Amino acid sequence: MAGLYVHIPWCVRKCPYCDFNSHEIRTKFEEAKYVERVVADIYDELQTHPLELKTVYFGGGTPSLFSPDSFRRILATLGDSQPTEVTMEANPGTTEHADFERYRKAGITRVSVGAQSFNELHLKTLGRIHGPREAKQAIKRALTAGFDSVNVDLMYGLPDQTIAQAREDLNTATALGPHHISWYELTIEPNTVFAKNPPKLASTDYRSEMEDAGVRLLEENGYTRYEVSAYARNGLICEHNLNYWTFGDYIGVGAGAHGKRTTKNGIIRTAKARMPESYMNGIGGTCSQITDSDLPVEFMMNVLRLSRGVDECLFNRRTELPFDTIQATVDRLRSWDLMHPNRLQLTTRGLRQLNGVVAEFLSSSEISNQ
Repeated sequence: MAGLYVHIPWCVRKCPYCDFNSHEIRTKFEEAKYVERVVADIYDELQTHPLELKTVYFGGGTPSLFSPDSFRRILATLGDSQPTEVTMEANPGTTEHADFERYRKAGITRVSVGAQSFNELHLKTLGRIHGPREAKQAIKRALTAGFDSVNVDLMYGLPDQTIAQAREDLNTATALGPHHISWYELTIEPNTVFAKNPPKLASTDYRSEMEDAGVRLLEENGYTRYEVSAYARNGLICEHNLNYWTFGDYIGVGAGAHGKRTTKNGIIRTAKARMPESYMNGIGGTCSQITDSDLPVEFMMNVLRLSRGVDECLFNRRTELPFDTIQATVDRLRSWDLMHPNRLQLTTRGLRQLNGVVAEFLSSSEISNQ
């Protein structure tokens, strides 16, 4: 069982915080040509590495710029696979005239709406092309279209954002009633506009208070935190992302898409050609093996994001390395009350210090590389 990630690289405007492989539409984009390349790519991947695809995720960029027929064409390539979850990202500002029901009939079962905020000033700071009204409208229309699940993306820790404003964003979202909310902190990534001209952010302590207030509000409204930034009602988690976080295999197709697969010779990472033109013209990507010394940190930086963690036995199942490889680091973290006993799961304190915990495994990896 594996996932399929399909990258749609175009967007109306590149946001200043975005470090994804997205490209602004200057005149037009070659949707039909791109879809045919994706179809051929999926076919080649499945011929070379037959896998049963459990989930599909269309990310970007802005996938909702593509027509429902394009998604139908791509999904028809999956052969005998019958994925139980097919997600499409959609941005307000690109969906006003789209018929969400047509996307559902094309095979989309889950929509993720990139609202980011419902505050006019914060949306302008983030460079979004929509306002609060468009965001609410997109969510309402997605919820009435009959999808199995609708997610809303929101950010916190924004420039000049108060705790009250962050709570108001969440109150607005929960009142609309989506099945899932992704609520994550703004981070300044390299090679972005914000990296070149950093906005002034609140202190780490204030952002931590903001997070605590938001977690409480979400839980009070029936949203269970199952990953650092993911909250679901009625168990409607994102199965595709759960596969990432449990270090499962997935195929990545589309410009700049990454993939991971387990072979008899080890675990392989793949990356497709980054530029859309290069990808459409058949330029090859890269393929590299994860070394045994890097596998522990790669595994742990994913599974420790999960609120409930994973069984210890999953380490050996996914990496084929003995648990002794990480035993010393795990014991040290448990002695510091950062990790629960008998399970690869962080305590509440450990979850607050996730980056520091992962750094412990990174240090161990660097020592073994010396």
